[in-house]
Amino acid sequence: MHRAEARLPVPGLDTELRVVRHGHYGQPLLAFPCEGGSAADFEGRGLLESVRDLVDAGRVRVFAVDSLDGWTWSANDIPTDERAARHGTYQAWVEQQVVPWIGEQTGGQPELITFGVSLGAYHAVQFALQRADLVPLAMGFSGNYDPSTWNAWGDLGDATYFANPTAYLPGLDGEHLEWLRSRLSVLLVVGEGPFEVSPTGALPGTRAFADLLSHRGIRHELDVWGADSAHDWPWWQKQLAHHLPRFV
Repeated sequence: MHRAEARLPVPGLDTELRVVRHGHYGQPLLAFPCEGGSAADFEGRGLLESVRDLVDAGRVRVFAVDSLDGWTWSANDIPTDERAARHGTYQAWVEQQVVPWIGEQTGGQPELITFGVSLGAYHAVQFALQRADLVPLAMGFSGNYDPSTWNAWGDLGDATYFANPTAYLPGLDGEHLEWLRSRLSVLLVVGEGPFEVSPTGALPGTRAFADLLSHRGIRHELDVWGADSAHDWPWWQKQLAHHLPRFV
């Protein structure tokens, strides 16, 4: 297994976050961890093993990143709009540091698949919506895509609006919406089992977001697994192994 690792500085902060590459060739997959997770989780939580055949065959290269959730969305002691603004710093890190590093590793401007589980699903989909020029396909598993439902408090201003796809998508129109319709596809996967409704809100949130994408005419698939499918790693392993071969 070909593996490489980098620690890349976060713009405006005195800290670095990691990105870990698995694989030697193939479609680049940018993998966000679950809430508060790390770049090690894709391997450590069994996701890498679930798609090892694709990685070994050179069909996909995985680029797994650290989260910054403890300073952004999970910092519940600060107002939601400030958390949203801090999220912009994390997105800047992905845009300005991670994407160029992936380009160095792949030998050119990458066309990415984004992937994430739980809060990482939000990151995968939000980044794709913001940077569909880089990401033609986003895969969100067990996600809730409305940050205003995440322990929200304080005035919700522009920062929250532009970080919340359930808020800004209804207002899109014209050429930009038409471009998104032609460029981006979204895969939403969720189960009906333990923890997918409470406390995560993943099942209702995913269904509501699929309805919104449908209303806006943005290409998407909704795949709802059964009552045994929990908000947990063994199910995300199965779901990734089921879907990823179609796209790489």
